[in-house]
Amino acid sequence: MILQAIKGKDFTGQNIYVGMDVHHKSWMISIYSDEFELKTFSQTPDVDQLEKFLKKHYPGANYRLAYEAGFCGFWIQRAFSSRGIDCRVIHPADIPGSDKEKKRKTDKVDSRKIARGLKNGDLNAIHIPEESLEADRLVVRSRVKIIHDTTAVKNRIKAFLKIRGINIADKFKTGKWSKSFIAWLYALPLTEPGDKIVLSTFLEELEFLISKQKKLDLAIKSLSETQKYATNMRLVVTIPSIGLISAMTLLTEIGDIKRFKTIDQLCSYCGLTPLTHNSGETERTGGLSRRGNAFIKTILIECAWMAIRKDPALLLYYKQLLPRMNGNKAIIKVARKLLNRIRYVLVNQKEYVTGVIV
Repeated sequence: MILQAIKGKDFTGQNIYVGMDVHHKSWMISIYSDEFELKTFSQTPDVDQLEKFLKKHYPGANYRLAYEAGFCGFWIQRAFSSRGIDCRVIHPADIPGSDKEKKRKTDKVDSRKIARGLKNGDLNAIHIPEESLEADRLVVRSRVKIIHDTTAVKNRIKAFLKIRGINIADKFKTGKWSKSFIAWLYALPLTEPGDKIVLSTFLEELEFLISKQKKLDLAIKSLSETQKYATNMRLVVTIPSIGLISAMTLLTEIGDIKRFKTIDQLCSYCGLTPLTHNSGETERTGGLSRRGNAFIKTILIECAWMAIRKDPALLLYYKQLLPRMNGNKAIIKVARKLLNRIRYVLVNQKEYVTGVIV
């Protein structure tokens, strides 16, 4: 049943639930009261416009807004919160819906699911980081993207050399892209003008990306020395395998570690929670859940492989796991234990002692 708001009616004390399916060019809005669906419509992506609509048609109500976490980040939530309007960001997988709604996915269906979930109290908001922390986080994440782009360009150069049957000189087969190796590539005696253009374009792009990575490295180092991070940086790097970049990734992605009451909550946020299926007497444990922070998960697994080479306690733990599971599954458990160490030093503000099992 669709109801229109009565003109001039006072909604003081009543709740209005607003589900937003946000896109780059438009927002699909669904509005519910405690009893009914009131309205579903599309509008331009404008916070002012939606606020004016709500205050005009449902004056005095308690507004509850929500939208899925995604490409637009948290600016919408911050804009409404700054105006005293409750707005939440929801993990897409946490929005309840019927099988029919999953198979018939439209913007209207999505916005209605969010509004209905708000009304029923089924939605838990994700943590919203401070703007300054989010800005610091983007600096570290930008470095990751630059590295991915750099790897892609290097692969294109290698593919070009193979297509042209050019073998890399033995002295450059170490895998390092040194200045002398890049100079050697520039000096290759290519006879076709097109080949020279292609290779020089790739090399110029590579040099550009390398210079940007160096700039970001300096920015991250400077950030780590600020009052905001210096103390925690000093503590975290006492853990074997944790260096500057991995430490800053952890600190900027996690934020205040005390907001996680248990290690299980922290592991879930970091993407180190396995998939499980328990029915009756049957229990199956699969791979890692796709939920969680991919940046932290990647760093923790990389650090875990290094940690078992540097920390005797973690090496022993890893070896004890191998008879029961393969190395890849064992290293996930090592990563969880490594995360527990990180939590310990940050919560207790104590340096880590190598070889001690936490």
